[in-house]
Amino acid sequence: MNWGVFEGLLSGVNKYSTAFGRIWLSLVFVFRLLVYVVAAERVWSDDHKDFDCNTQQPGCTNVCYDHYFPISHIRLWALQLILVTCPSLLVIMHVAYREAKEQRLREAEGDNYRCIYPNPGKKRGGLWWTYLLSLIFKAGVDVVFLYIFYRLYRNYTLPRVVKCELVPCPNVVDCFISRPTEKNIFTLFMVVTACVCVVLSLVEAAYLIGKR
Repeated sequence: MNWGVFEGLLSGVNKYSTAFGRIWLSLVFVFRLLVYVVAAERVWSDDHKDFDCNTQQPGCTNVCYDHYFPISHIRLWALQLILVTCPSLLVIMHVAYREAKEQRLREAEGDNYRCIYPNPGKKRGGLWWTYLLSLIFKAGVDVVFLYIFYRLYRNYTLPRVVKCELVPCPNVVDCFISRPTEKNIFTLFMVVTACVCVVLSLVEAAYLIGKR
């Protein structure tokens, strides 16, 4: 993990964010990304290996695991973090486009050129819409993934024992999930932080509209 890249991204996005946006970034990078990298990956590293069923029937354990874990928590979180941070990059790219346009005009017309963007990072015109749409998109991504988690793992919790009767299992077998309590704690933590991020994005959107 190259922390220099994330540090540069954080400082770049912070430069053009409101106070609510800076709080959102802190939550994402400290309470979600760092928890994901440092702790959550290790908790789920043994989820398949230690998923035990009380049968020796070949293939039964794999089929039951695939049924109860169609998509791993850790992979869904990785996709969620990627999608939720992409809109912030669009804001930076929009500002960079404005700065590049100013530079081209300065080089083409000299010192007497007409300045189009006195402050390229000021949220006016197209940049205002880019920033607002990025907030709506970030909130939407988190809401969609919260719904996906709820549909796949009811109430965001994992049971200690699951009953499985899928082919090729010979009968109804009991399967045991590795460290369910620890996984439930991390799942609830990530769900709560995602909910807080959704609220912050919506509050920032309302603040942006009200300020305009």
